[in-house]
Amino acid sequence: MKNLILVFSTDIKESLRSKWFLFYTLVFGGIIALFFITGVTESRVQGFSGLSRVLLIFIEICIVIVPIFILINTVRTIAADRDSNVLEYLLSFPISLKEYFFGKILGKLFSTTLPILGALALALVWSIFKSVQIPWEVFFYFILLIISVNICFLGFSFFISSLVKTQEIALAIAFFLWLFFLAFLDILLIGALIKTTANAELIYSIALVNPLQVFRIGAIVLFDPQLSVIGPASYFILDEFGKNFLMVYCLVYPILLGCIFSFIGYKIFKKKDLV
Repeated sequence: MKNLILVFSTDIKESLRSKWFLFYTLVFGGIIALFFITGVTESRVQGFSGLSRVLLIFIEICIVIVPIFILINTVRTIAADRDSNVLEYLLSFPISLKEYFFGKILGKLFSTTLPILGALALALVWSIFKSVQIPWEVFFYFILLIISVNICFLGFSFFISSLVKTQEIALAIAFFLWLFFLAFLDILLIGALIKTTANAELIYSIALVNPLQVFRIGAIVLFDPQLSVIGPASYFILDEFGKNFLMVYCLVYPILLGCIFSFIGYKIFKKKDLV
């Protein structure tokens, strides 16, 4: 456990000094600042105002940005350590492969989640200062959603990183994976419904396997409990799950998926040549 914490803290220090962390922080901090400058918190659109409207817009941005940022900036972790001989140096100390692998994952989870939480904290402070209504349930559930999707895509990243030997291949696979999940949000599923005679419920079930779609539905249900924005699919989803179970599913499923791929990645990492 001591060595796990050591790897975790070392990775955090490296991340805080990196340019990608600064850029990542500026992106989310800048988005929130832009909302305040343009007066988003003080306007009302379709019944949403104050912090609720900020969160609604922020969620839509996170659905696209967060997964690709995580994949691109963490998928090279093991390959980069191998190429720079950092991995060989670390393993010369009494650190087990498990402590190194999962210490890195925890470090990346902290560094990829911190900028988003910082941006949300800034939005919260501004809302309190402006004396606007704060939807605490929505706010804290969104934080859990962000942590959940971060764990999920970190699992994919470390699985890919342990599978390939070069950083270029890792980046290519990560980018393709992001495009694949993004396409399955709507485009491919609509095409499948139009071009085939497949059961619509089967298509909806496939959609609920996509972690990006799950993240999107979990975010939508906060503001639209009837899921009217996604059309006929809402009847199937709400009939099968119900609102409360759906909210739990949207949190638990990505975490389980991330943990499974992390474990598989560790098994591959442990059996491959390390240097």
